[in-house]
Amino acid sequence: MTFAITQTCCSDATCIAVCPVNCIHPTPQERAFGSTEMLYIDPKSCIDCGACADACPVDAIFPVDSLSTAQKEYARLNAEYFEDQEPQPAGDGPNFHSWGEPAFDRSLPSDFAPIRVAVVGTGPAGMYAAEDLLLHTNAEVTLVDRLPVAGGLVRYGVAPDHPATKKVGDTFGRFHSHPRVRMHLGLEVGRDITAEELAAHHDAVVYAVGASADRRLAIPGEELPGCISATAFVAWYNAHPEVAPDAIDLSAERVVVVGNGNVALDVARILVADPDTLAGTDIADHALTALRAGSVREVVLLGRRGPQDAAYTRSELLALKHLEGVELVVDDHDPRTGASIDAAGPRDKTAALRGVTRGRVDFSLPPAPGRRIVFRFHSSAAEALGEERVRAVRVTTDSGEQEVVAGMLLRAVGYRGVPVAGLPFDEATGTVPHEAGRVTGRPGTYVVGWIKRGPSGGIGANRTCAAETIGTLLADAVAGSLPTPTAPPKAFHRLARRRNRQVVDARGLAAIERAELTRGRRAGRPRGKLATVPELLAAAKGGRWALSR
Repeated sequence: MTFAITQTCCSDATCIAVCPVNCIHPTPQERAFGSTEMLYIDPKSCIDCGACADACPVDAIFPVDSLSTAQKEYARLNAEYFEDQEPQPAGDGPNFHSWGEPAFDRSLPSDFAPIRVAVVGTGPAGMYAAEDLLLHTNAEVTLVDRLPVAGGLVRYGVAPDHPATKKVGDTFGRFHSHPRVRMHLGLEVGRDITAEELAAHHDAVVYAVGASADRRLAIPGEELPGCISATAFVAWYNAHPEVAPDAIDLSAERVVVVGNGNVALDVARILVADPDTLAGTDIADHALTALRAGSVREVVLLGRRGPQDAAYTRSELLALKHLEGVELVVDDHDPRTGASIDAAGPRDKTAALRGVTRGRVDFSLPPAPGRRIVFRFHSSAAEALGEERVRAVRVTTDSGEQEVVAGMLLRAVGYRGVPVAGLPFDEATGTVPHEAGRVTGRPGTYVVGWIKRGPSGGIGANRTCAAETIGTLLADAVAGSLPTPTAPPKAFHRLARRRNRQVVDARGLAAIERAELTRGRRAGRPRGKLATVPELLAAAKGGRWALSR
């Protein structure tokens, strides 16, 4: 019996580090690591020890003979990855993993005085950076987040029907109450404190603020009601406090989604999923209510190029094929679409579209009965049509134009970083200029995650990214090039409390966790997310009303 890696793989390489026989690839030292969709286990080398499954932070690894019907194809995908590759050498003993860790020196001399490091952002990038500091050094870490609850992308970016992916948050949660961590949630750099004040109280500051803005389509009608970003939609169904519960209108029968990355597939899947199935997740209460009452029956995914160029991963596409009660359709208006699918090799993700219904779809008519997702490649949104709100989308192709009758246009064409107060910013890339994580012209200031490298890579990609940044930071510490803090250690806590009396600490975060789990248990759900800042603050203080709502 061997193990196989499945859909929820986060590629953070924890499994590689514990494999005793080097059977998981690509490793962080292999060129394909940065571009691969997921990691794979070689069935010929696997010795069935289960170390990788125990270490996996997102429960993506299972024995092949225990895979569910929907997961069985991952046994084949794992094996196919190694068919045309040279055999990999096996390890030479227990825990042989010289290939497993990124090759950055992330430690300090044993007699080195503790340094104080602030990490701004508590999403995956920030928490991988904090984890590195806490596990490999004696650093004291200050966690800062503008929201009154931790989690970042794990809490507000992962689809609710991907609970295994969210489990990486449990790993990060272990460090929230670490004895060398001080937490200040609800404290915003640039609003409550300045970047200069934060730097004055710490030896180094690491910014892990992500890419919170969305890219625009730059088409006429984009400002119409009913034309929204996938960023806002994802935040809405994940109970982000900055998106109002009534922000999304689901009265339309057809929705057009521009884009074909994983986020586009996420929003399409949520829009047509059975609400009774979503009721078993931590989806926002208001979103579940709206989906139950909504009219959406068809989602049209517009891809500017062909299926061979789609940005989604094969694993997410395969998951759609197992979505109960939802039909997948490929609109074959362009002969290149079918030709690409038919010509795809077995390891190409385009091959996953074989067996999917193909046919011409008349978008001038109401959607057909039932629920379905339509892939329409070689198509671009040219204009959102309507007067008071979106009523149709003008779509252009090589052969002409067509109006797609739809009551909502969702743009899912990527994220973009926004300027960080007090730091340089590259408008072209939406990132902070840096060298190996060290911010250009700002000694003691560092970046990690999407604000460092742009919006690419999933949760696990931040582990290697953080290792590089922390390696640079520690090298600067050893070289003596970090600025010396001008304020004593406890002064920052006093400053934060003076500027914002509502700051949430680790104890308050634990109270929020208890409140949400209690609300979920009462409703027969895993978690009842609190969706507003007042609710979160009340729960942090032990407020009873947050539990009862």
